[in-house]
Amino acid sequence: MEDTAAGFHLRDGVILLGFALAFVTVFRRLGLGATLGYLLAGAVVGPYVLGLVGDAEAMIGAAEFGIVMLLFIVGLELNPTRLWRMRGEIFGLGLIQVGACGLALFATLLALAGYPWQAALAIGLPLGLSSTAQVLPMLQSAGRLRTPFGERAFAILLFQDLSIIPLITIVAALGTGQGPGDLGEPTMPGWQLALVTIVVVAAMVAAGRFLIRPLFRLIGTLGEREMFIVAALFTVTGAALVMETLGLSTALGAFIAGVMLADTPYRHEIESDIEPFRSILLGLFFLSVGMMLDLGAIAERPGFVVGMAAALIAIKATLITGIGLAFRMPWRRALALGLLLSQGGEFGFVLYTQAQAVGVIDAETASLFGAIITLSMATTPFLMMATARIRREPAAAHQEREGPNADGSKPGQGGDGAAALVVGYGRFGQTVAQTLMSAGVSVTTIDKDVELIDTAAEFGMRVYFGEGTRLDLLRQAGGGEVQVIMFCLDDDQLERDFLEAVHDAFPQASIFVRVFDRRSVVKLAGSPVQGMVREMFGSALAMARLGLQDLGVNESEIDEAEETFRAIDQERLRRQKEAGDIYAAREVMVTEPRSPQERGLSPGEGQ
Repeated sequence: MEDTAAGFHLRDGVILLGFALAFVTVFRRLGLGATLGYLLAGAVVGPYVLGLVGDAEAMIGAAEFGIVMLLFIVGLELNPTRLWRMRGEIFGLGLIQVGACGLALFATLLALAGYPWQAALAIGLPLGLSSTAQVLPMLQSAGRLRTPFGERAFAILLFQDLSIIPLITIVAALGTGQGPGDLGEPTMPGWQLALVTIVVVAAMVAAGRFLIRPLFRLIGTLGEREMFIVAALFTVTGAALVMETLGLSTALGAFIAGVMLADTPYRHEIESDIEPFRSILLGLFFLSVGMMLDLGAIAERPGFVVGMAAALIAIKATLITGIGLAFRMPWRRALALGLLLSQGGEFGFVLYTQAQAVGVIDAETASLFGAIITLSMATTPFLMMATARIRREPAAAHQEREGPNADGSKPGQGGDGAAALVVGYGRFGQTVAQTLMSAGVSVTTIDKDVELIDTAAEFGMRVYFGEGTRLDLLRQAGGGEVQVIMFCLDDDQLERDFLEAVHDAFPQASIFVRVFDRRSVVKLAGSPVQGMVREMFGSALAMARLGLQDLGVNESEIDEAEETFRAIDQERLRRQKEAGDIYAAREVMVTEPRSPQERGLSPGEGQ
């Protein structure tokens, strides 16, 4: 029996992955995004179409861990200082959005659908929430998560997640006690729940500083990448478990865990290790949501489902746009925010399960509004595509200078939006990074030497831990946004294939490389780099100049000698790269002192 069950689950996995691969590939090619592809793939293989895979309820329970992973990664993007700076938007913009949209939808259901006020409230308030699992990946893929617009969208989504506990409390209070159980019913009064939440968050922050950070430092010293993955998964699952045990939001726990590690040098390494798990689990979540789409309920009342989904989108888009305008957003960005958050969210499924459990709504109603939420989620990519031209800023606006970033810094000068990425913070990288910063350029630096990172921190320099020859880590460190990537690594670590892959992954960035010697230059000839610098070349020339000055050679002759050597050296390198042979152009090397005639001096001059 166990072998049969294992074979059955393996068959399910193959079917789900196959359909997901096909649908997501097609939808990404059409520019509709991965989310819609996952939803439709789940609907096709689910019990209401082909019936190839069942038990979506069990699968969605495991797949919801993808949301936990997503919130952990978002937490890594927000250090405590930045989060504190956003507190006004989280508790101002977020509270107004949840309250206004939830109550407006409650009033709509009460007036038009004829539900009792308890049921209308239990249905309407969850509809006010949007899909974190859909919106955040859309912002990330568009490169807008770290922008002021992305921060406002995230502030609303974060408050929505914080509101889950009070919404569960409200739904439980509306219960008749006639449902099949009391799932999610609070075990303590609201004020005690709030106090416990504050204490737990403070405890988690303390644990992160005194336990988790030293753990990651130890693992970094050992140099075991696999242990980083284990430690990262342990951190996020442990934080989620603590919150779940206390009846709090697991996603909130994961978010706090991410925030407490956001200010550490290991942020990018952790993020790149967790990202594959997040992507897979989120895809599984949307597959299970698609499987739960009750096409029978839609077929019985198609007008109601489509009309209610349209009303949901229209009400939320209008209200959120108005709220954005009230918060002094330009109308195009306010409209974009309204459309982006116009759908129902995954937490609606959770709250409808709670409402059904305490007898506020029946199973048919829960299924019907689950279909409405799913349909609204499916419309978001189409809405964003259809309104792209309207929301696009005029050409004149793009030519204006950009204002300060949300953290008060100028573009490319501070905050998370660095203009340069320096890989390697040894004696060479330090000089490069500090020179760039002296010119006002914002720099992100990466190194894998833990002791060097700690030493840099003692001098006030932030260096992130990570292996700079991994594309996924470069991407997490902002490789897709910077204008310059500079590899300042010791020895001869880089290969031409790797540099070509970096250029393909981040075509907007110019690549500069520190090379060990001319052999390295010949090896990397033809690679897509803007410049290669031999690590001792400039310092050797500087020392030669000092020696010539001490020997009494005048400054013009010193300049001429340096120019001559540089020209000879460049010619040798050109011919060596063409031939692919380090011994090419040996005859042009300077192997003897040049005579005064060769230097263009008259007899007796320069003696």
